[in-house]
Amino acid sequence: MELISAEQRSELIWAGRPFLKLELRDSYAFDAELFDAWRRGDGETVNRFISAWRDRVASEVAAGRRIRRVRVVSEPLSEYQRMAVDISGSAVEAGEELRWLPRRLVSALPLPGNDCFILDDLVVFNVLGGNDERTQIQLFRDLDVVRFCKDAFTAAWDLAIRHPEYKPA
Repeated sequence: MELISAEQRSELIWAGRPFLKLELRDSYAFDAELFDAWRRGDGETVNRFISAWRDRVASEVAAGRRIRRVRVVSEPLSEYQRMAVDISGSAVEAGEELRWLPRRLVSALPLPGNDCFILDDLVVFNVLGGNDERTQIQLFRDLDVVRFCKDAFTAAWDLAIRHPEYKPA
C-alpha cells in the first residue's frame, strides 16, 4: 500500500481506462459547497459543480470506456443522498452506469471498508474520517486486494437497482 495525493488519484483514474467506483457512505464533507447550493435551490451553482463530472464522463464514454458506480445507501435516504439521487441524472445521461444499493441488502456481502475506485490492476481507496473529510488516499496494487474489490463490486452491482428504476424508500 502506498499513500498518494488527490492529484495522483485523478491521474490514475482518468488515464484512459474504464473504472468501477464503489461508494459506501451516506455523506461526504468535500461536497459541502455543492450540498449547500442544492439545499438553497441554487440550480446554477449545482450545474456548475456537476458539469465537469458530466463532461468527463461523456468524454470517457465517447472514447469507448465504461464508468460504473454503485452507491450503497441507507434508507430512508440522508439529505445528502437525496441530493445525489436528484443530481445524478445528468451523469447517467452522459453515459455513467449508476446503480443504487439499499444498505439493508448488503448485510451478508463482503465489502471493502472504504470507498474505492477499481481499475484493471489497482485499487484506490478514499479513507474518510468521522467528520466525512478525506484523511488518506491509499493505492493498492496487490492482486488479491484488486480481486477482492472487483468481486465485491460485482456482487453489489448484481444486487443494485439501476438509476432510472431506483425509487428511494
